[in-house]
Amino acid sequence: YCQGGPQSQVSQFYSFRWNFQLMAAKGYIVVAPNRRGLPGFGKEWNEQISGDWGGQAMKDYLSAIDEVAKEPFVDNERLGAVGASYGGYSVYMLAGIHENRFKALISHCGLFNLKSWYGSTEEMFFANWDLQGPYWEEANAEGYARFDPSNYVQNWTAPILVIHGGLDFRVPINQGMEAFQAAQLRDIPSRFLYFPNEGHWVLSPQNGLLWHSEFFGWLDRWLKN
Repeated sequence: YCQGGPQSQVSQFYSFRWNFQLMAAKGYIVVAPNRRGLPGFGKEWNEQISGDWGGQAMKDYLSAIDEVAKEPFVDNERLGAVGASYGGYSVYMLAGIHENRFKALISHCGLFNLKSWYGSTEEMFFANWDLQGPYWEEANAEGYARFDPSNYVQNWTAPILVIHGGLDFRVPINQGMEAFQAAQLRDIPSRFLYFPNEGHWVLSPQNGLLWHSEFFGWLDRWLKN
């Protein structure tokens, strides 16, 4: 499980989207790493995510899953990665660098193309703070190149479910559409789940039922069968 934010704390909260207890009840082992950038471990730890979205935090995720995969109760041939918002970005990023660790991926409202996201999001303070400014400034060119998931699509191998809301202005729907189309054009098994009346979250109970049906249906298809 890849936490969003990116400066949001991992917790056993309940929502119509994420629910660790329900995942565990379905027979899944939930790995929710406290990667760099999460609050609760000091200011320095919290600030390490800004300007380094696809760097140390991705290493934290991979080292966490590698350690858990050593446990005798873990089937390391059936690992998946899921996340929303920055967590969805993390899934897209991991899709290009995981080196066949994961057999199924789910990204909800994730950032796929940082340049097109910068040009379409309504939250410019956040974009300028965490990405440290626009992509056309020379000082930011390396970060946009290294940490843009769309630059690693040629390495994608794992089946991916892309979920997006039509009223999401934080991470507009073009991000999900671009990721899904990239997967389709690369013949990666993929599915696009679209909620026209949802924003950056899933707030309707009825949509939550469909969300969980598709979420677990995708994981079960690729990790249990």
